[in-house]
Amino acid sequence: MAKLKLGPIVDDKPVKVTLELPADLHRDLVAYAAILGREAGNASADPIRLIVPMLERFVASDRGFAKARREARRSVED
Repeated sequence: MAKLKLGPIVDDKPVKVTLELPADLHRDLVAYAAILGREAGNASADPIRLIVPMLERFVASDRGFAKARREARRSVED
């Protein structure tokens, strides 16, 4: 079993977004969705629905962003 960074996708009300992706990135999202679906015992997830959780995980794990955000909050409070 692969150790994926992204877990199961929570079923939530969809929001329509228009976005252009490079073809290579789209192929990677399709492959990731297929692997994620296999590991969860489900059909392949919609690859577009992977974008938000991936971005959330990326932002949450960016230490530089977290530090800058804390510093910005401190400067507003002062």
